[in-house]
Amino acid sequence: MKKIAVVILNWNGVELLRQFLPSVLQFSTEATIYVIDNASTDVSVSVLKSEFPTVQIIENEGNFGFAKGYNEGLKTIKEPYLALVNSDIEVTKNWLQPILNQFEKDTLTAIIQSKILDFKNKSYFEYAGAAGGFIDKYGYPYCRGRIFDKIEEDKGQYDSSINIFWASGACFFIRNQVFQELQGFDEGFFAHQEEIDLCWRAHHMGYEIKFCYQSVVYHVGGATLNNESPRKTYLNFRNSLYMLTKNLPKNTLVPILFSRLLLDGIAAFRFLTQGKFKHLIAILRAHFHFYSNFKDYYSKRNSQNIKKYYTISSIVNRFFIQKQQTYTKLF
Repeated sequence: MKKIAVVILNWNGVELLRQFLPSVLQFSTEATIYVIDNASTDVSVSVLKSEFPTVQIIENEGNFGFAKGYNEGLKTIKEPYLALVNSDIEVTKNWLQPILNQFEKDTLTAIIQSKILDFKNKSYFEYAGAAGGFIDKYGYPYCRGRIFDKIEEDKGQYDSSINIFWASGACFFIRNQVFQELQGFDEGFFAHQEEIDLCWRAHHMGYEIKFCYQSVVYHVGGATLNNESPRKTYLNFRNSLYMLTKNLPKNTLVPILFSRLLLDGIAAFRFLTQGKFKHLIAILRAHFHFYSNFKDYYSKRNSQNIKKYYTISSIVNRFFIQKQQTYTKLF
């Protein structure tokens, strides 16, 4: 058995498979390649069987989204290391070996992210992960190389392998044993920010998360839900509140959630002034759903809360008020 499994989750993405699987097969000789299919209604499965016969196919019974889709599909995969890779990722030569080296030399490293660049503009970072992720005190995520909608050109400024708070689900490496120990992604999230929640839970257990700049991939981004989708706005705002409820230290839970209510209200007003009424409604729906499910998520709280989960108090203040719009300007 090989040490690493490259696992791609697919739903009705036959053209993405045809476009991007060849690079995965070409540059992943160290790995076994799996595609988990979320009950596609297109010809994905038949194309995989006819055009990519070396790929192992795992067929889920329904479209379970990102979280449950991976949880179900990974139950039968036994390789010690997992590479969860979006179907719109182009990988590069030697992308796996630096990851394997990091896992082998440091047993505390549980999760690793590659450098994620933009497939359409390859000198720039890509929105979903860039050079490694962090959150501020209020749970708003940002990355080295991307803060809100400000995306930097890659000039080697983040070519250092450092500890990060979260790794992007677009190209997410994790020890199989840790994934099982954490009981996988929270299926209530469906999609978006479930990887941040899982990373936070890994921190609770004393594990480390790394960014590995020597491993480079290119991500199309927005192939499932683009950044202008109200559905994505809804999932991001709702799931962020779920994540905070599960993971915040007990003494900060109420004040942080109250602050988020105010900050999300400001975001909703901004959408209103921009005429983006569907996004405004998406934030309102996210909050209503959060309140109705608060009890369930509070019951999932981890008793081993880490105290310091952020280095920036408010990325909203730094970005919009102080105009510190790149990661290097934050410190």
